Parts: sequence; C-alpha cells; structure tokens
Amino acid sequence: MEPIVRVTNVGKQYRIGARQAAYSTLRETMTGAVRAPLKHLRLNGRGDPETVWALKDVNFEVCRGECLGIIGRNGAGKSTLLKILSRITEPTRGRAELFGRIGSLLEVGTGFHPELTGRENIFLNGAVLGMKRSEITAKFDEIVAFAEIDKFLDTPVKHYSSGMYMRLAFAVAAHLEPEILLVDEVLAVGDAEFQAKCLGKMGAVASEGRTVLFVSHNMAAVQALCKRTIWLEEGQIREDGASDSVVKNYLGAASSSGRVEKVWRDPHSAAGNDKVKIHRVRIKPLSNSPTDPITIQSPFVLEFEYWNLVPNAHLNLSIHLYNEQGITVFNSFPVREPVWHGRPFPVGLFRSSCYVPANLLNEGVHRVLLLVVEDQGIVIFSMSDALVFNVLDSIERRGDWHGKWEGAVRPDLEWKTELLQDPK
Repeated sequence: MEPIVRVTNVGKQYRIGARQAAYSTLRETMTGAVRAPLKHLRLNGRGDPETVWALKDVNFEVCRGECLGIIGRNGAGKSTLLKILSRITEPTRGRAELFGRIGSLLEVGTGFHPELTGRENIFLNGAVLGMKRSEITAKFDEIVAFAEIDKFLDTPVKHYSSGMYMRLAFAVAAHLEPEILLVDEVLAVGDAEFQAKCLGKMGAVASEGRTVLFVSHNMAAVQALCKRTIWLEEGQIREDGASDSVVKNYLGAASSSGRVEKVWRDPHSAAGNDKVKIHRVRIKPLSNSPTDPITIQSPFVLEFEYWNLVPNAHLNLSIHLYNEQGITVFNSFPVREPVWHGRPFPVGLFRSSCYVPANLLNEGVHRVLLLVVEDQGIVIFSMSDALVFNVLDSIERRGDWHGKWEGAVRPDLEWKTELLQDPK
C-alpha cells in the first residue's frame, strides 16, 4: 500500500536565542557590527551561535487509514515533528511528504484568528482546507453541537476560555473531513466528558479510512486508538512498533528515570544537620522484583534510613505526597508505629517505613516532601523531592474509559447494585 505520509531523514535545528533583527539606524548597525564577534564569543566561546537539534534523522511512513501514536518525554521532538508535517515550520534537512488534505490540532488557538467569531473561524478554516462553502455549511451544525459553543458562536474567539478554544478547534479539525488528521495532546484541556468525545471521534475518523497521527502523554488513550506507536527520544526514533510493546518499554524507562532511591554512605557528607543525617531514601514495590514499575495496583513502601545524632531525642518523621499538579495527596506520620512512637531515640541508625496500599494513588508523577520532627511539632530537617516516582495506569483496571481519570487519588471502592422493583 502506498504511504500517505512519508518522512525521510528529517532533521530540525534551532539556534538558541536567535531572533529576527529589528530595523536600525546606520550608527546602530555599525555599533552592532563591532559588538557581534564579542557577543558570539559569549555564546559558546568559539564565535559560533549555539544550536540544538530538535529532530535528527527521523524516518517513517504511514499508510492510508492508519492511526499512529507518537510518544516521548517533553522536549523529545513530538510537537516539532507535527509542526513540520503541518507545514508550520520547515525541516533543516530531509523531506516530509503528505499526500492528502491535512487537518491539524496543535497548540490551543493555532490556525484561529482571535478577532473573528467562532462562526467566522469555522468558515475560515474550511476555506484554508480548500473546502467549498456548501461543504462547510453541511458540517456546520455538527461542528457547533460537538464543540458545545452555540451560545458563544458569534463572540470573537479571543474571549473564549482555553477549554472553549480547544473544543472548537478539535471539532473543526475533525469534522471538516481532512484525509490526514494531526492531533497534539488534545486531552490536555477539557473535562472527562469532552475527552471521551474526542477519543471517540478520533476512533471514528480512523475507522472511516482516514489517517490519524496522535501525539499524547496519555498512554491508555494511545493504546486504545493506535495499533502502532513511535517513541521519540532526544529527537530520534528510539522504537517503532506495536503500541502495547512500545508503550510498555517507554513506561518502564520513564519509571526508572525518577528519583526512586538515594544513598549517603558517609554521615559527615550526608544531607541533614547536627541532629539528624539521612542515610537512604527509597521506594520499594512489594512485588517479586524491586525493579518492577509502580502502577495504580502496586502496593509499595517508602523507606527512610537516618542517623539520630542526639541521645534521647523524641523524633518523628512526616511525609507530604504531592501529585504532578502540586496538590497534596496525603500527609502521613507514624502515629500508630508500635515500637518507637513516643519513646526516646538513642544515637544510632534507624529505618522508618511507610506502607502505601494498592488502588490508592492516581496515575502520574508523585513527589515526597520529607520532614524530620522533634517533640511532635518542631521541624528540625526537611527535604523537598526526597523521592520522585511515576505511578502508571493499569491496563486491566481502566475498564471502558480510556481518558485521564480525575482526582488526586484513585481508590478501588466497593459498589453494589440491587434490583428494587421488577416491572414484571
């Protein structure tokens, strides 16, 4: 089958700090010419502007009707790739060929004129896609209903919230029947209902034989929509294959890159003060392998080893767990610890462990603030980001919903349904 997208040796280089020069007087031009060599020397010590390759030697093909997922960490080159495919920016080298009409949903507001109303922007985007006015009119009511902006249809979009902007942008991109739909993190904005609508629409677009390239950090959505996924890392393709396999490898690498353990072997150079020194902090899954990733179904232990340096100290540990939005998920301290709580600590090395049950945390990156407390109320030492770890979604537990679950926690609560009245 002939590809509808072909990317050949594509690379994109950016100059750090480069910007277009403004108009200047002759005197300013001459002064700038004198200063320019010194400025370049300050950039990198060699007289050349610093550059960075956002993409390097990227090669792949996409067939008509295929739904391709593109994943990777922030800065991996995902958005740059979609901008090249959307013709927003040119590659520094290589070629990106697309054989069909393109619809793009990139950053919020891309392709919209802020002074025009929602109605006017729908027709403007359709015209840019090469559609006749009658074709746009035929899709108009469906677009407005999907975006749920009928009350604000004749309001300039500069007054829209980011959620309204995104709903309209997605509705336009998906309903004006592009042969190739490029979507960059559509699930980052909007409520759960809108996310479900977007995922359903993208699935429908792919089932109609059109091509979708879907960039997302939502691994469950990628696996649900895309049979094939590309993993970008530092501007290059690290893996290209079946989504289940690529996502599993990516999540395993992401989980291992966090600060899941740190050790100070020498108390003289360890983090702490003259009262307490930290020996080790780590997160340990309660499974057969200590290297297993943490999922929402994984029970695990937060371990803290520390030297008490003061005889008869009344110590306590307290932890604050934050999610990636900075929301406090919980605060815990060993109030029910059966041996040492309330007793004076001798000088020595101690370990305090906090057990976190399965089906409590939601997916995402979590950070631990560690506090060492004296006499039940005086903080004598604190460590921000003592542990940083990623909780992964569980494929088995997500059910029919493939969007991001809302909330700081994700407990597995017991439900019961009863038939109260039989109409027969």
